[in-house]
Amino acid sequence: MLSVERWHRQTKYASKTKKSLPVPIVLTDYINGVCFVSDANHDALASGVTPRMSLADARALEPNLKIVPADPRADTSMLGKIANWATRYTPWVAICGRDGLWLDISGCAHLLGGEEAMIKDLTVHLSNFGFTSRFSIADTPGAAWAMAHYGGEEKLIAPDAQRLALASLPVIALRIGDIKAVELIRLGISSIGDLYALPRAAIAKRFGMVISERLDQALGLMPEPISPRRPLPKYRAECSFLEPVSRKDNIESCLLQLLEDICSNLECASQGVRQLILDLFLVEGATKTLHVGTVRPVREAKCIAKLFAEPLSKIDSGFGIETMILSAQVVEPLTESQINVLVDERNEEIVPLASLLDRLGSRLNFEHVTRLVPKASHLPDHAMRQVSVAESNMHGFWPETQIRPLVLLDQPESVESITGIAYYQPPEVFRWRQNRYSVRATEGPERIAPEWWRRDRAWARGLRDYWRVEAEEGRRFWLFCEGRRDRQCNSLRWYLHGFFA
Repeated sequence: MLSVERWHRQTKYASKTKKSLPVPIVLTDYINGVCFVSDANHDALASGVTPRMSLADARALEPNLKIVPADPRADTSMLGKIANWATRYTPWVAICGRDGLWLDISGCAHLLGGEEAMIKDLTVHLSNFGFTSRFSIADTPGAAWAMAHYGGEEKLIAPDAQRLALASLPVIALRIGDIKAVELIRLGISSIGDLYALPRAAIAKRFGMVISERLDQALGLMPEPISPRRPLPKYRAECSFLEPVSRKDNIESCLLQLLEDICSNLECASQGVRQLILDLFLVEGATKTLHVGTVRPVREAKCIAKLFAEPLSKIDSGFGIETMILSAQVVEPLTESQINVLVDERNEEIVPLASLLDRLGSRLNFEHVTRLVPKASHLPDHAMRQVSVAESNMHGFWPETQIRPLVLLDQPESVESITGIAYYQPPEVFRWRQNRYSVRATEGPERIAPEWWRRDRAWARGLRDYWRVEAEEGRRFWLFCEGRRDRQCNSLRWYLHGFFA
């Protein structure tokens, strides 16, 4: 747990003054028309000024206070920038409150020489940026937060030692709020260690489940998941309205403008978009999110707008939409190319169907819209696989020299040979699914050997000899035989694997 104190703007102001003289600085805000101190730097705190004190009382303690109006929006923006910067240490970074960050460094600390070296590097960088910081490392987020805000000199809690480390900390370190902390202190429970011996049922009956849950989370008895901060996409467009809009044509017009802005930036970078997210912020505080995707990179605004048409028609805008934010989540290189010039273009077959596949994928989810691609295997059972049409990886060519049936059964079905045959010839008459077929013409065989590296049932069956067989009524079958082939023992078995017509 890392707690960052927000002194960025104040540090810049202090750097303009003489370094030999301390500059007490406070941030001020208004509540019900009364100006109060929201934050104070170390020099102001040393003079007795504390947060939540009225500005008049603060000036009585320190007449030389430098007053800086609080800017919560700028503080939030700065904390977000610090969170983005902190991803250099771990990808799992979450904002905690208005002045802290949670960094899950599991499996990351050793990359910088251990936990102590990592914290030293982090605090040195923050100090160079103009920030002061307090930190703590523990097994649980609750224990790390408590030690960072209320702990002493010991900041690195050993594994499974948070119970002893938290015992002396005040109860407010459990993040239970000021009101419940005051009530506990009035009952004589001033430290977290005092809660260990109390029955949980009595605590829950008097104060609810908050205290018990926070205590279990800090001790590791209950999980406390951390949601990492989603980094802002590189290509992003936003539109805020002076008055909320709810008409469909106004929403579509704004969406088209956002798409044109993003597509213009993508064109400058020779990129195309594959996935987009549209966030709609409603007047009543709700947020609606729409996702669309494409099977190939595109940057035509009007084509993408058609994909949003159906999802937008299902959105209830209520009293209106205040803000629309469009983000390009997945982008890929897209350069100008001539269609059908390169005969060996591997994704050429999906270009004419791209518009249809985009609509099907947006409606049904791209995981449910698949296509068959070749797979490196001689066995017909394993020579292909299903992939999503949105998968952008290049796939191999379908073999052109092999003749394969139009319909391939999922599993080969056994065929009963009626006439006696030699071990190297197809049957003259066979029965399949209680129907009798007389063979008029045959072509083959095509021998397919099992893959020696596959130790499964297909490998154990042995060689396969495939024949293209035409029945007297005109149907063409794909038969194969497998088994022992010698003149002393003919144990061949015949199977039907597919149909040519």
